[in-house]
Amino acid sequence: MPDKPLAGKRIIVTRARRQAGTLAQRIEALGGEVIELPTIEIEPPADFGAFDAELTRIESYHWLIFTSVNSIDPFLARLNHVGKSVMDLKKLKTAAVGAATAERLAAAGISLDLLPARFQAEGILEALDAESMCGKRVLIPQAASARDILPGTLRRWGADVTQIEAYRTVAPACDSGAVKRRLQRGEVDIVTFTSSSTASNFSQLFGGAALSSIVGNAAIACIGPITAKTVQELGGKVAILARQSTVDGLIEALVEYCTTASVTDTRSN
Repeated sequence: MPDKPLAGKRIIVTRARRQAGTLAQRIEALGGEVIELPTIEIEPPADFGAFDAELTRIESYHWLIFTSVNSIDPFLARLNHVGKSVMDLKKLKTAAVGAATAERLAAAGISLDLLPARFQAEGILEALDAESMCGKRVLIPQAASARDILPGTLRRWGADVTQIEAYRTVAPACDSGAVKRRLQRGEVDIVTFTSSSTASNFSQLFGGAALSSIVGNAAIACIGPITAKTVQELGGKVAILARQSTVDGLIEALVEYCTTASVTDTRSN
Protein backbone atom coordinates (compact mmCIF):
# COMPACT_ATOMS: atom_id res chain seq x y z
CA MET A 1 0.00 0.00 0.00
CA PRO A 2 1.41 3.47 -0.87
CA ASP A 3 2.41 5.81 1.96
CA LYS A 4 -0.20 8.35 0.83
CA PRO A 5 -3.10 6.20 -0.44
CA LEU A 6 -5.47 9.19 -0.52
CA ALA A 7 -3.03 11.40 -2.48
CA GLY A 8 -4.83 13.62 -4.94
CA LYS A 9 -8.28 12.73 -3.61
CA ARG A 10 -10.57 15.66 -2.81
CA ILE A 11 -12.87 14.63 0.01
CA ILE A 12 -15.83 16.50 1.49
CA VAL A 13 -16.18 16.16 5.28
CA THR A 14 -19.71 16.94 6.48
CA ARG A 15 -19.20 16.26 10.17
CA ALA A 16 -19.87 18.94 12.80
CA ARG A 17 -16.94 21.36 12.87
CA ARG A 18 -15.89 20.56 16.43
CA GLN A 19 -15.87 16.82 15.64
CA ALA A 20 -14.40 16.93 12.16
CA GLY A 21 -10.80 17.43 13.28
CA THR A 22 -9.82 13.80 13.71
CA LEU A 23 -11.32 12.66 10.42
CA ALA A 24 -9.89 15.64 8.52
CA GLN A 25 -6.43 15.17 10.02
CA ARG A 26 -6.40 11.48 9.15
CA ILE A 27 -7.42 12.19 5.56
CA GLU A 28 -4.76 14.87 5.17
CA ALA A 29 -2.07 12.65 6.75
CA LEU A 30 -2.84 10.08 4.05
CA GLY A 31 -2.48 12.65 1.30
CA GLY A 32 -6.10 13.67 0.75
CA GLU A 33 -7.42 17.20 0.35
CA VAL A 34 -10.21 17.98 2.84
CA ILE A 35 -13.12 20.15 1.75
CA GLU A 36 -14.98 21.14 4.91
CA LEU A 37 -18.76 21.49 4.69
CA PRO A 38 -20.19 20.93 8.20
CA THR A 39 -23.86 20.12 7.77
CA ILE A 40 -24.67 19.70 11.47
CA GLU A 41 -23.89 21.44 14.72
CA ILE A 42 -24.28 20.02 18.22
CA GLU A 43 -26.31 22.26 20.54
CA PRO A 44 -27.74 21.86 24.04
CA PRO A 45 -31.46 21.32 24.55
CA ALA A 46 -33.63 24.38 24.99
CA ASP A 47 -34.38 23.36 28.59
CA PHE A 48 -32.47 21.08 30.97
CA GLY A 49 -35.37 20.81 33.43
CA ALA A 50 -36.41 17.27 32.52
CA PHE A 51 -32.77 16.19 32.35
CA ASP A 52 -31.99 17.52 35.82
CA ALA A 53 -35.14 16.00 37.32
CA GLU A 54 -34.10 12.50 36.26
CA LEU A 55 -30.51 12.95 37.42
CA THR A 56 -31.64 13.90 40.92
CA ARG A 57 -33.07 10.36 41.20
CA ILE A 58 -30.41 8.59 39.17
CA GLU A 59 -30.03 5.88 41.84
CA SER A 60 -33.56 4.66 41.10
CA TYR A 61 -32.47 3.38 37.67
CA HIS A 62 -31.09 -0.05 36.85
CA TRP A 63 -29.54 0.73 33.46
CA LEU A 64 -27.86 3.77 31.93
CA ILE A 65 -27.39 3.57 28.16
CA PHE A 66 -25.31 5.95 26.02
CA THR A 67 -25.84 5.62 22.27
CA SER A 68 -23.57 8.53 21.30
CA VAL A 69 -20.42 10.15 22.63
CA ASN A 70 -22.20 13.50 22.25
CA SER A 71 -24.48 12.74 25.19
CA ILE A 72 -21.71 12.11 27.72
CA ASP A 73 -20.37 15.61 28.43
CA PRO A 74 -23.88 17.09 28.88
CA PHE A 75 -24.72 14.16 31.17
CA LEU A 76 -21.63 14.71 33.31
CA ALA A 77 -22.17 18.48 33.47
CA ARG A 78 -25.79 18.16 34.58
CA LEU A 79 -24.92 15.37 37.01
CA ASN A 80 -22.52 17.77 38.70
CA HIS A 81 -25.10 20.56 38.48
CA VAL A 82 -27.61 18.60 40.58
CA GLY A 83 -24.97 17.71 43.16
CA LYS A 84 -24.28 14.15 42.03
CA SER A 85 -21.13 12.43 40.79
CA VAL A 86 -20.07 9.27 38.99
CA MET A 87 -19.93 7.62 42.41
CA ASP A 88 -23.73 7.75 42.41
CA LEU A 89 -23.73 5.50 39.34
CA LYS A 90 -21.98 2.56 40.99
CA LYS A 91 -25.13 0.46 41.36
CA LEU A 92 -26.29 1.07 37.80
CA LYS A 93 -25.33 -1.08 34.86
CA THR A 94 -23.96 1.00 32.02
CA ALA A 95 -24.01 0.27 28.30
CA ALA A 96 -22.50 2.18 25.39
CA VAL A 97 -22.61 2.13 21.62
CA GLY A 98 -19.25 2.66 19.93
CA ALA A 99 -15.59 2.76 20.86
CA ALA A 100 -15.44 6.56 21.16
CA THR A 101 -18.36 6.49 23.60
CA ALA A 102 -16.70 3.77 25.66
CA GLU A 103 -13.40 5.65 25.76
CA ARG A 104 -15.05 8.87 26.92
CA LEU A 105 -16.93 7.02 29.67
CA ALA A 106 -13.72 5.35 30.83
CA ALA A 107 -11.98 8.72 30.96
CA ALA A 108 -14.81 9.97 33.18
CA GLY A 109 -14.38 7.02 35.53
CA ILE A 110 -17.56 5.23 34.47
CA SER A 111 -17.13 1.49 34.06
CA LEU A 112 -19.01 -0.37 31.34
CA ASP A 113 -21.08 -3.49 31.74
CA LEU A 114 -21.97 -3.77 28.06
CA LEU A 115 -20.17 -2.70 24.89
CA PRO A 116 -21.60 -4.62 21.94
CA ALA A 117 -19.40 -5.54 18.99
CA ARG A 118 -22.03 -4.10 16.68
CA PHE A 119 -21.71 -0.33 17.00
CA GLN A 120 -25.37 0.65 16.79
CA ALA A 121 -28.49 0.44 18.95
CA GLU A 122 -29.33 -2.99 17.58
CA GLY A 123 -26.09 -4.27 19.09
CA ILE A 124 -27.35 -3.39 22.57
CA LEU A 125 -30.58 -5.28 21.94
CA GLU A 126 -28.72 -8.34 20.65
CA ALA A 127 -26.85 -8.51 23.96
CA LEU A 128 -29.98 -8.18 26.12
CA ASP A 129 -33.30 -10.00 26.28
CA ALA A 130 -36.87 -9.47 27.40
CA GLU A 131 -36.59 -11.67 30.47
CA SER A 132 -33.64 -9.77 31.96
CA MET A 133 -35.02 -6.32 31.10
CA CYS A 134 -38.65 -6.74 32.15
CA GLY A 135 -39.39 -4.36 35.01
CA LYS A 136 -36.02 -2.61 34.81
CA ARG A 137 -35.78 1.17 34.83
CA VAL A 138 -33.63 2.43 31.96
CA LEU A 139 -32.31 5.95 31.39
CA ILE A 140 -31.13 6.93 27.88
CA PRO A 141 -29.55 10.38 27.41
CA GLN A 142 -29.75 11.00 23.67
CA ALA A 143 -30.27 13.38 20.78
CA ALA A 144 -33.68 14.94 20.30
CA SER A 145 -33.98 13.15 16.95
CA ALA A 146 -32.64 9.73 18.00
CA ARG A 147 -34.09 6.57 16.48
CA ASP A 148 -36.77 4.75 18.48
CA ILE A 149 -35.56 1.17 17.90
CA LEU A 150 -33.78 0.87 21.27
CA PRO A 151 -36.30 2.47 23.68
CA GLY A 152 -39.23 1.07 21.70
CA THR A 153 -37.96 -2.50 21.89
CA LEU A 154 -37.04 -2.21 25.57
CA ARG A 155 -40.56 -0.98 26.34
CA ARG A 156 -42.07 -3.92 24.46
CA TRP A 157 -39.92 -6.15 26.65
CA GLY A 158 -41.49 -4.59 29.75
CA ALA A 159 -38.76 -2.13 30.73
CA ASP A 160 -39.60 1.32 32.11
CA VAL A 161 -37.61 3.56 29.75
CA THR A 162 -36.96 7.28 30.17
CA GLN A 163 -35.38 9.20 27.31
CA ILE A 164 -33.86 12.57 28.12
CA GLU A 165 -32.69 15.07 25.54
CA ALA A 166 -28.98 15.63 26.09
CA TYR A 167 -28.28 17.51 22.86
CA ARG A 168 -29.73 18.57 19.53
CA THR A 169 -28.28 18.30 16.04
CA VAL A 170 -29.14 21.36 13.96
CA ALA A 171 -28.26 22.54 10.48
CA PRO A 172 -25.72 25.38 10.66
CA ALA A 173 -25.96 28.50 8.57
CA CYS A 174 -23.36 28.13 5.83
CA ASP A 175 -22.65 29.05 2.24
CA SER A 176 -22.52 25.90 0.15
CA GLY A 177 -21.98 27.78 -3.09
CA ALA A 178 -18.24 27.13 -3.40
CA VAL A 179 -18.67 23.41 -2.71
CA LYS A 180 -21.58 23.22 -5.14
CA ARG A 181 -19.41 24.70 -7.89
CA ARG A 182 -16.63 22.22 -7.19
CA LEU A 183 -19.11 19.35 -7.39
CA GLN A 184 -20.50 20.67 -10.66
CA ARG A 185 -16.99 20.97 -12.12
CA GLY A 186 -16.18 17.40 -11.08
CA GLU A 187 -13.56 18.57 -8.59
CA VAL A 188 -14.71 16.31 -5.75
CA ASP A 189 -13.80 12.63 -5.54
CA ILE A 190 -15.59 11.54 -2.35
CA VAL A 191 -18.34 12.87 -0.07
CA THR A 192 -18.33 11.44 3.46
CA PHE A 193 -21.33 11.09 5.75
CA THR A 194 -20.87 10.16 9.42
CA SER A 195 -24.54 10.16 10.46
CA SER A 196 -28.00 10.26 8.97
CA SER A 197 -28.26 13.92 9.98
CA THR A 198 -25.17 14.87 7.95
CA ALA A 199 -26.71 13.27 4.85
CA SER A 200 -30.18 14.77 5.34
CA ASN A 201 -28.85 18.26 5.98
CA PHE A 202 -26.44 17.99 3.04
CA SER A 203 -29.40 17.28 0.78
CA GLN A 204 -31.29 20.23 2.22
CA LEU A 205 -28.35 22.56 1.56
CA PHE A 206 -28.82 21.76 -2.11
CA GLY A 207 -32.58 22.22 -2.18
CA GLY A 208 -33.53 18.67 -1.25
CA ALA A 209 -32.39 17.20 -4.56
CA ALA A 210 -31.50 13.52 -4.85
CA LEU A 211 -27.99 12.91 -3.53
CA SER A 212 -26.82 11.25 -6.74
CA SER A 213 -27.66 14.37 -8.73
CA ILE A 214 -25.91 16.58 -6.16
CA VAL A 215 -22.64 14.67 -5.94
CA GLY A 216 -22.38 13.81 -9.62
CA ASN A 217 -19.40 11.53 -10.23
CA ALA A 218 -18.15 11.78 -6.65
CA ALA A 219 -18.34 8.59 -4.58
CA ILE A 220 -20.40 8.55 -1.40
CA ALA A 221 -18.79 7.12 1.75
CA CYS A 222 -20.80 6.19 4.87
CA ILE A 223 -19.66 5.38 8.38
CA GLY A 224 -22.25 2.63 8.89
CA PRO A 225 -25.40 0.89 7.66
CA ILE A 226 -27.86 3.28 9.30
CA THR A 227 -26.27 6.25 7.54
CA ALA A 228 -26.09 4.24 4.30
CA LYS A 229 -29.81 3.49 4.49
CA THR A 230 -30.56 7.20 4.87
CA VAL A 231 -28.33 8.01 1.89
CA GLN A 232 -30.23 5.50 -0.24
CA GLU A 233 -33.56 6.95 0.89
CA LEU A 234 -32.26 10.37 -0.18
CA GLY A 235 -31.51 9.11 -3.66
CA GLY A 236 -27.81 8.39 -3.26
CA LYS A 237 -25.68 5.38 -4.11
CA VAL A 238 -23.21 4.23 -1.46
CA ALA A 239 -19.83 3.31 -2.92
CA ILE A 240 -17.84 3.12 0.32
CA LEU A 241 -19.14 1.61 3.56
CA ALA A 242 -17.09 1.24 6.74
CA ARG A 243 -17.08 -2.26 8.19
CA GLN A 244 -16.87 -0.79 11.70
CA SER A 245 -18.91 2.33 12.46
CA THR A 246 -15.96 4.43 13.64
CA VAL A 247 -13.66 7.07 12.18
CA ASP A 248 -10.96 4.40 11.94
CA GLY A 249 -13.38 2.16 10.09
CA LEU A 250 -14.28 4.94 7.67
CA ILE A 251 -10.62 5.75 7.02
CA GLU A 252 -9.88 2.07 6.33
CA ALA A 253 -12.77 1.95 3.87
CA LEU A 254 -11.58 5.11 2.11
CA VAL A 255 -8.05 3.73 1.79
CA GLU A 256 -9.30 0.38 0.50
CA TYR A 257 -11.54 2.07 -2.07
CA CYS A 258 -8.86 4.46 -3.33
CA THR A 259 -6.16 1.79 -3.39
CA THR A 260 -8.41 -0.60 -5.33
CA ALA A 261 -9.39 2.15 -7.76
CA SER A 262 -5.71 3.03 -8.26
CA VAL A 263 -4.80 -0.58 -9.02
CA THR A 264 -7.73 -0.89 -11.43
CA ASP A 265 -6.71 2.31 -13.24
CA THR A 266 -3.12 1.06 -13.56
CA ARG A 267 -4.21 -2.27 -15.01
CA SER A 268 -6.60 -0.63 -17.47
CA ASN A 269 -3.74 1.50 -18.81
